[in-house]
Amino acid sequence: MAIRFENVGIAVRDIEEAVAFFTDLGLTMAGRDTVSGEWASTAVGLDGNHAKIAVLRTPDGQGRIELFEYIHPDAIETEPTLPNEIGMHRISFEVDDIDEALAVAAKHGCYPLRGVANYQDIYRLTYLRGPSGILVMFAQDLRK
Repeated sequence: MAIRFENVGIAVRDIEEAVAFFTDLGLTMAGRDTVSGEWASTAVGLDGNHAKIAVLRTPDGQGRIELFEYIHPDAIETEPTLPNEIGMHRISFEVDDIDEALAVAAKHGCYPLRGVANYQDIYRLTYLRGPSGILVMFAQDLRK
């Protein structure tokens, strides 16, 4: 059986805010739509599923994220995921310049949870809260 990675889906409160954050980081829009109907309800498993979606591609063309903002049923607010909780954990990006990536994130009111760590002079890395409380990790490979 052939298998390949397709995307990571993330439900957000405000799709425009999330699109602005990720495009400012360098991702590009691959497509947008509003989905609904029986096929959407069946695929997702929610009766009356109706959502705005945006698919963004990483600059290297290898990764994609799908953002969705629910119109129906109403989105359910939850506490932001903690780094040690079981389940969907975070989205991670390798960046050429972590300080530049953090400056972009700061324009959106997003800052490191604690600071920037240095892992054995191999990586500089940090976690931050992105739009809708999404955990985002930036990692800069210092060997490059």
